[in-house]
Amino acid sequence: MTMVIWADGRLVEQGQGALSAVDHGITVGDGVFETCTVFDGQAFALTRHLARLGRSARGLGLESPDEQKVRDGVTAVLDEAVRGGGPFDGRLRITVTAGVGPLGSGRTPGAQTVVVAAQESAMAPTSRSARSPWTRNEHSAVAGLKTTSYAENVVALADAVSKGGDESIFANTVGQLCEGTGSNVFVERGGELVTPPLEAGCLAGITRALLLEWGAEAGLPVREAEPDELPFTVLDEVALGEAQLLLTSSGRNVQPVTWLDGADVPVGELSAAARELFEKLCRDRLDP
Repeated sequence: MTMVIWADGRLVEQGQGALSAVDHGITVGDGVFETCTVFDGQAFALTRHLARLGRSARGLGLESPDEQKVRDGVTAVLDEAVRGGGPFDGRLRITVTAGVGPLGSGRTPGAQTVVVAAQESAMAPTSRSARSPWTRNEHSAVAGLKTTSYAENVVALADAVSKGGDESIFANTVGQLCEGTGSNVFVERGGELVTPPLEAGCLAGITRALLLEWGAEAGLPVREAEPDELPFTVLDEVALGEAQLLLTSSGRNVQPVTWLDGADVPVGELSAAARELFEKLCRDRLDP
């Protein structure tokens, strides 16, 4: 199927103009977004994604988006996509910007811009990751917010791709393991799956939270790390096969890393079990 796009109340073609040239989301990246997995033509964990969309907006100093308007856009896009090609698996992106604004960083009062788009896609079962030469600033004004200001992620991911990877892993400014450009990370070591705490500067990922919840429910030893428990050098253990690495996100679900900085690495038993558990539950619990 082709991409289906809804912008402020109307369906538009992929190449059709839909936003103002001075929308603040375009000129300065003043906006927030969410990406949902689509299973059989339905958005997964939509309620959680909309709650985080609101938190990110408020973190930027924007009003919480009109949830009913966003839901109307989601319904319109998914209905059109299914009508055009039947139920599908893929992804759906919700973007909300500050709307029309000046050419600088200041804002002017006005309506927000809301865009929803969906496209069929498939998830790879594993990842090839590379360590980023840049750091994530855990003290940034937008740390932990899912904003449209994604330039540093674009640069870091391009670096990883140039090295043969599909994801780039960041440390934070004090040398702790943080996150990927579009994923959270879990380390399998010592009989546990451990993920960096939010204080490290990582996004409060929806898949991350669900793996913590569902893993605990199923008896998997999965938890959030203590503040200084996961230094970035833990990836040296992964490269040596002494620990394993797992990525989580709406674009990946639960995805073991099988290659790190040019070295093949094994999939851990807990990592495989976590992936199996998530794949089993995600379609049965569509809006957990």
